[in-house]
Amino acid sequence: MSTETHTDTDIDDSSDVRERIAAAAETVGTNWPVHSFVTANPLSGYEDRPFHEAVERASILRGGRAYPDPETFRAAWERGDVDPDRLRAELDAHGYECDPEAALELLAEAGDDTRAVRDDATARVDRVLASWLAAFCDEGEASWPMPNREAGFYDAFRAVARHDSAIPDAASLADAPDDPAAAVRDALADRPRERWTAIFEAHLNALPGWTGLLTYRAERGDEWQDAYPVTLVGYLAARLLLVERFDAPLDPLADADGEETDTAGDASGADDADVPIEEPWLRAWEASYRGEVVDAVADASAARHASDADDDGRADAQLVFCIDTRSEVFRRHLEATGDYETHGYAGFFGVPMRYQGYDDEASAAACPPIVDAEHHVRERPDDERADERAAYDRWTGRLHAGEKVLKAVKSNAATAFSFVESAGSAYGAALAARTLVPERVHDLADAFDARFPSVPDFCAPSVEHDGAHEHGLPVGMTHEERVAYAGAAFETMGWDDFARLVVFTGHASETANNPFEASLDCGACAGNPGGPNARVLAAICNDDAVRDALRERGHEIPDDTVFLAAEHNTTTDEVTLYDGDVPESHERDVERLRADLDRARSGAAAERAESMGGDPDPADAVRDAERRAADWAETRPEWGLAGNASFVVGPRDLTADLDLDGRAFLHSYDWQRDDEGDALDAIFAGPVIVTQWINAQYYCATVDNAAYGSGSKVTHNPVGNVGVYQGNGGDLAAGLPLQSLMAADDDPHHQPLRLSVVVHAPVERVRDVLADHEGVRTLCENGWLSLTVVDPTRGHDAYAYEGGFAIGDAAERETASETEAEAETEPEATVAVADD
Repeated sequence: MSTETHTDTDIDDSSDVRERIAAAAETVGTNWPVHSFVTANPLSGYEDRPFHEAVERASILRGGRAYPDPETFRAAWERGDVDPDRLRAELDAHGYECDPEAALELLAEAGDDTRAVRDDATARVDRVLASWLAAFCDEGEASWPMPNREAGFYDAFRAVARHDSAIPDAASLADAPDDPAAAVRDALADRPRERWTAIFEAHLNALPGWTGLLTYRAERGDEWQDAYPVTLVGYLAARLLLVERFDAPLDPLADADGEETDTAGDASGADDADVPIEEPWLRAWEASYRGEVVDAVADASAARHASDADDDGRADAQLVFCIDTRSEVFRRHLEATGDYETHGYAGFFGVPMRYQGYDDEASAAACPPIVDAEHHVRERPDDERADERAAYDRWTGRLHAGEKVLKAVKSNAATAFSFVESAGSAYGAALAARTLVPERVHDLADAFDARFPSVPDFCAPSVEHDGAHEHGLPVGMTHEERVAYAGAAFETMGWDDFARLVVFTGHASETANNPFEASLDCGACAGNPGGPNARVLAAICNDDAVRDALRERGHEIPDDTVFLAAEHNTTTDEVTLYDGDVPESHERDVERLRADLDRARSGAAAERAESMGGDPDPADAVRDAERRAADWAETRPEWGLAGNASFVVGPRDLTADLDLDGRAFLHSYDWQRDDEGDALDAIFAGPVIVTQWINAQYYCATVDNAAYGSGSKVTHNPVGNVGVYQGNGGDLAAGLPLQSLMAADDDPHHQPLRLSVVVHAPVERVRDVLADHEGVRTLCENGWLSLTVVDPTRGHDAYAYEGGFAIGDAAERETASETEAEAETEPEATVAVADD
């Protein structure tokens, strides 16, 4: 126990330390554990600044570039992706009086990116600290866990690291203050207080992968954080103790002349004269792409209005997919096979929950990071299906026992050699098969899946609240909550006509030997498969009491409508239907749907194969997709969301005839069924933000993978089930690997464009919704994304939101809402007509 006496001044200083650390932490992104990897903007702490200013400030702390390199811009120009007139306009607007060719030369002369230079002492601090973070943050992979972890990182570090021979004077760590804030305060005792925040920023950004993970654990919490707590204050205390012992710079941002660089200045916009040449180039490239999308949506909007066709026919089935860009490809091919309606909705299907599978020891978040889970849902076995459950238990029990034995004998020095002698030939044959004929391994796995029951065959999700609570959350949902989630889904998508089959289709990936496999699963489900969420909403909508309540809300669901769940494998494009409870009256409908899903799979797989340099023949493409999924040497099983560039919010018929090349997020929305704007408000509150995170992650990792990505998968080294190293130590890689972004070393498959959001709705409605979403306005005004409105009430013209006016100004809102006629005479008062 410490006998240290704390004065009021000490307490005030500790509070000041914690407040300044919290402010400095705004410059650190959030890094999810690799097993539930979620894409996020690595520069999220800078979004209150204009983009060009933000990336310049970020480079001071992390180094690296934040715009595409000159070769990428030149390639886009030579492909014709950059419209010359748009480029000239952007160059003129930013004070560059030159033609495009001269502008290319200016790009080449702009200079190389800045790299943050680490002195030797700081590099040793980083390496030692990273090794202790790896030991502390391990999530069940280490054979010998770090002692004292339950005391928290700072206390465990002081207790154990004093025995680390790599640390000078390590024994003195035990003498550091018990309070980590006090330790930080003592380390900065001879530094001006106004420098503290900048010092904290520098040290938090020295290992941004690790500090991003600590931010995730401290802010979101989970079972590991509950058992082994860690805070950024404790991290900085440990780091500064090492800085002292290695005699590393305490204030790394102080320049050689002794004048200190301040990264914590105000967030005011910079003058156009400070805008680098890359900014107008990027804006022109984005506007060229956006113009094609906006023009197509505007044309479709006009055609939709002009058409007097009254289609009262009932669709063969309606399928709701995630807004994920990969769904756009499959939806096109499915719609071509028959009379199918497809809709886009966030892939967690609006149910904010934690999910615990039948075999899972712990639950996992199954909703976007921007949403707090409100329910715990687990699989409940059906007593009437005991035989299927028993068969599943027997098979998985044997499989798990075998895996446990295999892991034990391989890691035990006493048994490893005898294992090789006794089982080496069989084991070698299995490895050879996985290497040489991975598609046969995929066939074998399919055969086993077909032979044995799966969890949905004998379990149902616990959607009804029974009074129980787990992890502080109610198990299941009340009747009123279930009605609300179902109603919100239909109202947000804007549809009330129901087919005989309605299928909520989540998505997941399939890949072998891939630490980043979660990055290919559903981001809206926190990097987990979306099938459980689809099953939950289907179960809710099949509830007779829920359907009765929905009718009272205006949703007339026919008695013959059956809701099903499905899961789309985005690697192989196979769709698994969970149809165990389908009534006999609908079996033929399901059979026809299943056949058409297989046809759509062939077409979608062929399209994806062509984008990956494979055989576009449908039959061969499916086989190649299965090979990629099963091949443990495959570094690129699929492209994931690479290519994402736009987010279209509107009815499906605006984009149904377009080939958007898997680059667009698609969210269903009908402004005519959203009188109060509540549905649009929900889309701006969630999907717009999350898609911008995804887009920014892909953008940053493409323009500088060393700073914002994770390098090549070939040299990844998994760490404690929380991340990967490049090599055998150092910082956690915080972003996407090269193979998720690049077709070749000098050929980016992902085109690094900032997100273009296109909304089909009256411009006044969008303006009113924006009034309540300061975060989205800030992103638009600072250039992190663009917003264009195609207004069906104003001649289907496009209006670009440019900022520079008070969105929420009461006088403006009153004037605009006086009469429709007055509003139509002055659109420029709210938004500018888009060149798009």
